[in-house]
Amino acid sequence: MRFVDEIDVAIASGKGGDGCVSFHRAKFVPRGGPNGGDGGRGGALVFEATPQRNTLVDYRRNQRYSARNGQPGMGNNKTGAAGEDLVLLVPVGTVITDRNTGEVLADLDREGAQWVMPGGRGGLGNTHFATAQRRTPLFAQDGEEGSEREITMELKLIAEVGLLGYPNAGKSTLLSRISAARPKVASYPFTTLTPSLGVVQLGPGNSFVVADIPGLVDGASEGVGLGHRFLKHLERCALFLHLVSPEEWGGTPTERILALNRELAAYDEELAQRKQLIVLTKIDTLSEAERRHHREALEALGVGPVVELSAVSGAGLDELVRQLWPVVQKHREDERETQPAPSPPHD
Repeated sequence: MRFVDEIDVAIASGKGGDGCVSFHRAKFVPRGGPNGGDGGRGGALVFEATPQRNTLVDYRRNQRYSARNGQPGMGNNKTGAAGEDLVLLVPVGTVITDRNTGEVLADLDREGAQWVMPGGRGGLGNTHFATAQRRTPLFAQDGEEGSEREITMELKLIAEVGLLGYPNAGKSTLLSRISAARPKVASYPFTTLTPSLGVVQLGPGNSFVVADIPGLVDGASEGVGLGHRFLKHLERCALFLHLVSPEEWGGTPTERILALNRELAAYDEELAQRKQLIVLTKIDTLSEAERRHHREALEALGVGPVVELSAVSGAGLDELVRQLWPVVQKHREDERETQPAPSPPHD
């Protein structure tokens, strides 16, 4: 399945049904009163987040989505049928924005979260307009129009740990070792063309999600390379693992860390301030003296603690996961404290 993380569509909720003009007609009842029923409510358009979806690709086939209109009222005070709601399932982490105003309409950041665009109210039948002075109202109320919007759906992956690093830094290999994810791994740049998610299991009920973001390069915030397409997926992470390998791809390890942090700051200054762990990978290829040289240089940057590991041999993996877990737990506590109250259910 192709990974699609942004798409524009037009949406509309249903129009309410018109009220009915009707009068009681029966033998031997010459002055039957009004009995026009109300129109039915227009169908609502509902976006709902589900973990069963991980891309927006399904919405490429259709550029417009409309809920059903309500049916008009009928005689004998019969209310028209309500329009059927249209429920659109989207991945958890989908942000819905009004294309014309830029207003963020919804951030569906948890399973079951919904954003509802209600349908139009049904019009009142002529029964409601009868008075002592007006016993035969010859009019009814029109149904209320539904709403229409042009929106952008943008997927921002829900991950608590994001993997940063130049191509071939070892991100995909690390993800495959600490989780059940199986991203493509090869020895050439830009092996990873789409973000990958992996769940790290520490024990019953203890797990967290790691995102492998495609390799960033200098100028990514301005559209160079592939990384600029996926920078937005880092916005929800509690911390970053900044992977650097001893191989000379784009400068020394310290130069690469500084370069990518500049790209983060250019995209979003807050991202550059996010907590980081520096991970020196592929230590199985280094002598002890070389490891010490790189470790001291990386620690001197003051960006964050330095962890050394080899995803191939497994050295350092357990220590890395132990350092990540307390940070993830603290992030979850902070999220719970700031979580808004759930919205009332849709009628």
